[in-house]
Amino acid sequence: MKIVVAEKISASAIALLHEPRWVVITPDQIEGKLNAHLGDADALIVRSAVEVNAALLEHAPKLRVVGRAGVGVDNVDLEAATRKGIAVMNTPGANAVAVAELTLGLMLSMARFVPRADALMHAGKWEKKSLQGTELRGKTLGVIGLGKIGMEVARRATAFGMEIVGHDPFVSASVAKAQGIRMCKLEEIYAVADYLTLHVGLTPQTTGMINADSIRRMKKGIRIVNCARGELVDEGALAQALKHGHVASAALDVFQEEPLKNSLLSTLENVILTPHIGGSTQEAQEAVGYQIALQVKEYLKSGVIQNAVNVPSVSHEEYAEMQPYVVLAERLGSFVAQVSDSTLEEISLRYSGHIAEWKTELIRNAAIKGILNQVLDEKANLVNAASLASSRGLRVHEMHKPKSSTGGSGSVLSVMLKTPGQEHCVKGAVLHGHAPRLLSVDDIDVEAPLERNLIYLRNRDVPGVIGKVGTILGEHKINIADFSLGRQSVNGAQEKKAEARKAVAVVHIDGRASEEVLKALRKIPAIEQAKAIRLF
Repeated sequence: MKIVVAEKISASAIALLHEPRWVVITPDQIEGKLNAHLGDADALIVRSAVEVNAALLEHAPKLRVVGRAGVGVDNVDLEAATRKGIAVMNTPGANAVAVAELTLGLMLSMARFVPRADALMHAGKWEKKSLQGTELRGKTLGVIGLGKIGMEVARRATAFGMEIVGHDPFVSASVAKAQGIRMCKLEEIYAVADYLTLHVGLTPQTTGMINADSIRRMKKGIRIVNCARGELVDEGALAQALKHGHVASAALDVFQEEPLKNSLLSTLENVILTPHIGGSTQEAQEAVGYQIALQVKEYLKSGVIQNAVNVPSVSHEEYAEMQPYVVLAERLGSFVAQVSDSTLEEISLRYSGHIAEWKTELIRNAAIKGILNQVLDEKANLVNAASLASSRGLRVHEMHKPKSSTGGSGSVLSVMLKTPGQEHCVKGAVLHGHAPRLLSVDDIDVEAPLERNLIYLRNRDVPGVIGKVGTILGEHKINIADFSLGRQSVNGAQEKKAEARKAVAVVHIDGRASEEVLKALRKIPAIEQAKAIRLF
């Protein structure tokens, strides 16, 4: 067995890889001849510098696994690896403690004015009276995002005597309660939190979530920490709130543009700035190297795949047939998750037609992936989606209804989300062998393309709605590619009540719908819901 370690990892990780008759090539042995060493390699371990692209993989005919010591796999061509049957693994969560500890350190620094006290002392000034701070004890911490890092932050903050309120639509209330976290809507967290910390991934829904509007709803004097993604925060809006005192202080480890340049934030005394060092500890770097070495070793010795980020092993023929339904499942999951507004408790999938006779793990995981990736900082994929759902206390059910012996309609996939107060169900199919299509939403038939940019509307079925929608989109220079309509079926008794029945519309548009456009649509009297849906 031959393992090529193309970038530096810890000595303990290298030692772990050594087995009788195993060859381990370390970075100092490569000397610019990586391609040559890959000719008979079984495994390749990288960090972020080596580009594991299709061209590189052509030099590695025996390669079975690529291990990425870290979370991001942007430097690995997953499609090329999958085509060649190469498992790709990463190390999610290995730096969770490091980021959590920095988060608490920044909170303490804000509470006790540590950076200012240090600067004054170095300047030869003894200004004890001006440095009276506050305690974390008894304060309320709002944690947005309860993945590995968010949970580690909550555990540590509890030890300081803080009350923890959390928001994560994909963590069940029972799991949060076991950790001493009270689940809340964002509006309540904004209203009660003394400290607010962000631990969500970057999605269309979370981009710019800390903005002028959300800051206005926050408790005056709030302190904000961001060690997640810089794009979560509108830095200009935050700077203004800091200048005017609505936000008492902020501590940021990540920024919209890195390295930070010409930022108003760097001129403010009530801001602590660190250069994206959340995971930069000796222990975290040791952990990611050791963890990937252990995973690669287990895979080579026993075939156990841990933290894989690409498609599980299937034959080329099976994957070719299944792939359009994998796409359909992910887009249906993403669609229904973006339609839903409440905390998720249960996911149900129903397969009818010939897909019900398949092994549906890939399709199931694709649907879960589409649902979870609306908010998770730790990205779900076709391998880990089910385990992520389970770890968050989410129940997943599957029902199979094979096609009858007499034939019947084609394959239909249904995805339902259950929340404490409501259920949402969408159905879809693959048309013409490759095109994913929406067939219905909450039992209202509406056939629409599941393409990238959509606007979803729920309205009362009264005259004039379509024209007003078209007018508003036209005024905002938004081109309509497809306008699909559906309305609720009613019986005779319902018709006698003379009540307007419910209707839905799915509008496929060129480009994205801004919040301004959605606000204009919501002002139409018959419109009950208007949402921008983004499908990848």
